Amino acid sequence: MKLWIKTLALVVTIAWSAPSAAWWWKPANYADTQYPIVLVHGMFGFDSIIGVDYWYGIAEDLRRNGADVYTSQVPALESTIARGEVLLSQVESIAAVHGKVNLVGHSHGGPTARYVARVRPDLVASVTSIGSPHKGSNVADVIVNSPASGLAGTLGNALGGLIDLISGGGYDQNMEASLQSLTTQGSAQFNNFAPAGIPTTACGEGAYSANGVRFYSWGGTGVLTNVLDPSDALLGVTSLAMGSSQHDGLVERCSSRFGKVIRDNYFMNHLDEVNQALGLHSLFETDPKAVIKQHANRLKNAGL
Repeated sequence: MKLWIKTLALVVTIAWSAPSAAWWWKPANYADTQYPIVLVHGMFGFDSIIGVDYWYGIAEDLRRNGADVYTSQVPALESTIARGEVLLSQVESIAAVHGKVNLVGHSHGGPTARYVARVRPDLVASVTSIGSPHKGSNVADVIVNSPASGLAGTLGNALGGLIDLISGGGYDQNMEASLQSLTTQGSAQFNNFAPAGIPTTACGEGAYSANGVRFYSWGGTGVLTNVLDPSDALLGVTSLAMGSSQHDGLVERCSSRFGKVIRDNYFMNHLDEVNQALGLHSLFETDPKAVIKQHANRLKNAGL
């Protein structure tokens, strides 16, 4: 009997000290934040297409751990302000029931969420950005300044329209406005309008809070992270525009920094950050679902 008890104690100790902390030891309310989490997609994003979510498996994982989660849908291609206005109407409806929301935005979803926090801070408990180009992206700069920018806009609008049609969004698409918002210049203009949380140094942290809203961010510096993931090849191409900077294939490391920086160098590319494509990410890095779940617990512990 004593040997059995000692063996069980050893197993429990090893499991608890493992990097994942053994998922079965996390309480059912591990991610049960005070206010609901609203997920905000990025450029060419959607809520769900043919049963495949943009935030692949993330909302379900959060709900299993006690979180109240809403998946927003805004125009796949539009300016930050236009996207923000659409998000605002959805936040107003959710906040009417819950009081406030925790906004979590990926890529262009980060500035989109910041817009809502800027115009209606009373509805927002926190804004968290994941791989967001707060100071712009070299990829956007290259495309906008390219002789082929018109063709890129036409093709982008066609793809954005198809995504919107399949996902049932019902929004017009504006590739040019979307790209302009994500350029270095466009981002600087938006940051003048919504400066809260933006680092004042080249690669520092921003204010942790403003107007009662907490700010967090994280990002990646991987590109080719899984040989089985076909999307890695696309990010390998876009990374050619990034020069020698550390980046996730679309967004520079320093540009992703906003508010309290949780970490800015996960070995994840831009799509890994939301567990795409279909959950294929590096086997040598934390599961993206776990990163977001841990952040939900962080928000919970902060009373958010």
